[in-house]
Amino acid sequence: MAGKVEDVDATAGFAAGISSEVSRLAERARRSVVQVENGAGGAGAGVVWPGEGPGDLVLTNAHVVSTSGRGASGREPREVRLTRHDGRGFRAGVLRSDAALDLALLEVRGAQGLVPATPGDSGTLRVGELVIAVGHPWGRPGAATLGIVSGRPVRSLPEGPVEFIRSDVSLAPGNSGGPLLDSRGMVVGINAMVFGATALSIPSNLVRDWVASSPDGRARLGVGLRAVRLTDSAPGAVPGGVPGLLVTKVYSGSARRRGLRIGDVLLAADGARLEGVGDLFAALARGGPSQPVKFSVLRAGEVFEVEIGGAGSESAA
Repeated sequence: MAGKVEDVDATAGFAAGISSEVSRLAERARRSVVQVENGAGGAGAGVVWPGEGPGDLVLTNAHVVSTSGRGASGREPREVRLTRHDGRGFRAGVLRSDAALDLALLEVRGAQGLVPATPGDSGTLRVGELVIAVGHPWGRPGAATLGIVSGRPVRSLPEGPVEFIRSDVSLAPGNSGGPLLDSRGMVVGINAMVFGATALSIPSNLVRDWVASSPDGRARLGVGLRAVRLTDSAPGAVPGGVPGLLVTKVYSGSARRRGLRIGDVLLAADGARLEGVGDLFAALARGGPSQPVKFSVLRAGEVFEVEIGGAGSESAA
């Protein structure tokens, strides 16, 4: 009987420890989370992001700042209203947004007391790991929910090159744009949407590369992409298949000018394999607006190289 009592006490103590730590992390995260209102009745959350420059940066979803709902056709206001956890409000300008990635970057000038969150490494997440979502569901400021990672980032969805973290944290209208935290309180994702009972969050590594890309807009190829793994019989194949990014759409811009086509597969950028779209953004960010990136492209069984970017190439098409 004594053994059972000790087991119960140990379990209760373990649960109390987890509860206390989750509460501490949520309270700390609230200082870096703001409510975002687009002026057209839409609202969501945003997280203060570290950066350099005269103003503070806030990350949120593109659909949160859009005044025409979710999607690429949504119109974006020049300014949005932000509210801190303590009720203080201020205005922010929309620096840039990307409907395909569902990310928007805001800039706040003259605000006092904004505390940047600490980005984590989404690549280290494991299935079953505890995660916390903080946001403003149904207008309740700073609400937190706890869950576990149910799946590593999935392959890119047909409608855009986004690889989502899947978890069972509870999200509701008002959570969009808020942070997904790991067990150390670091931001490993930006909450974006719910698919059934599964919460989908944009991985922090992809977010980091997007924010670090060229200051006058994300260096982009002008293509829609989907992560694939080629069969062992493909050129240059290795056991288990070759990772790459399948071109599913070609828009106007540098990719079209360089002759990329639907069905091409991007295998590598400057010699580094492309496991996912985050690798692509990292390569473009490293290249910057003046340095071209050399891509290895598979087409109809043949591999060739093409350079995209660099001075005068209009790589931000």
